[in-house]
Amino acid sequence: MKIAIGLLATGVLGIITLFSISFLNSVHFDQNCGGYLKRAADANTIELAKGELKKALDYIEENDLKEGNTAVFWNRPENDLEFWYNNIKSSYDELLTLNDSTSGLEKSNMLIKLRETLIDHSSKSGDSVTLPPRIKNYPSHFIISILFYLSLLLTGLGFTFIWYKSL
Repeated sequence: MKIAIGLLATGVLGIITLFSISFLNSVHFDQNCGGYLKRAADANTIELAKGELKKALDYIEENDLKEGNTAVFWNRPENDLEFWYNNIKSSYDELLTLNDSTSGLEKSNMLIKLRETLIDHSSKSGDSVTLPPRIKNYPSHFIISILFYLSLLLTGLGFTFIWYKSL
């Protein structure tokens, strides 16, 4: 019975710990990158958009999110960090080409294009910032996923042993 309770406690503690780590990673990412991408998409002027996009790009570059894949088991196009980074970087570079002689229409079109680049328009969840899945836990996403499934297994084994002993 002690083994069953130990397995159950270890599994539950693991799940709680991994959810806490994922939550903290999510908050950190949103504060330092995701929020700035959203603000860049919402910017009403080129200068505001450049400033917000620069902050997000600085975070991406400092945290080495320029290449790799956020997939846990199968690589899929939406998990490609290099494409995501290059898309954001090229948008920023295009903003830098605009100057005072650029017409208002061109600036407006560039802001619309930037918004379309940075925001997903999904009918299920509404509008959201375009991000590769699990980027908030990258590069630890694989180990977090494996440990989560292991914790679920331990919890299930603990419950099974307790149930079996109660028969």
